[in-house]
Amino acid sequence: MNYDLIIFDCDGVLVDSEPIANKILRDALSKNGLEMTTEKVIQKFVGRSMSSVISMSEELLGKKLPHDFLKVLQIQTFLAFKKNLKAIHKVENVIIELKRYDTKICIASSGSFDKINYTLGLTGLRHYFDDYIFNSSQVPRGKPYPDIYLYAADQMEVEPAKCLVIEDSLPGVQGAVAAGMEVIAYSVLGEDENLRKAGGLVFSQMDEILKHIL
Repeated sequence: MNYDLIIFDCDGVLVDSEPIANKILRDALSKNGLEMTTEKVIQKFVGRSMSSVISMSEELLGKKLPHDFLKVLQIQTFLAFKKNLKAIHKVENVIIELKRYDTKICIASSGSFDKINYTLGLTGLRHYFDDYIFNSSQVPRGKPYPDIYLYAADQMEVEPAKCLVIEDSLPGVQGAVAAGMEVIAYSVLGEDENLRKAGGLVFSQMDEILKHIL
């Protein structure tokens, strides 16, 4: 084991939320005049905090989104999660194996604590992480900046160079690399080349990651 801490992103790494959430976001933006394909929404927004998504969307629109946009979006998204959300295939096996080696694990996500706790609760993964869950609201800048990863490492009392990050988004990979951490890019969205260029070691099967870690 070359790492003292494994840092997991949440959406797209622990739970298969990206296809669900981004279709709903696409529809919500469309209703407010911003037409984008689901693929474009994923390319532009995946890995970023909702505050960044709102700012970027309003810049593209040239106007403010409704004051209740986020509230309505969350309600619709959580309802869809309740019906369709699943854990990423074999990610629980990875977590259990890491626990066998007594490896420190935590989460560093752009998602809200409400969203993280809800999705992990639905998929039965919440209990593995105790209180070791961190998000971008706790740091000055979200991904692609390194702040959240450095904060997580500090809270877990591990040097950045001894951390491995598991990410699925380009901003996430960029932020982890900027933090001086090795990063695995779990790629199922067709971004392999971009993730590799950003410094990610690309895997398309979650359980293959163990071959690199152990």
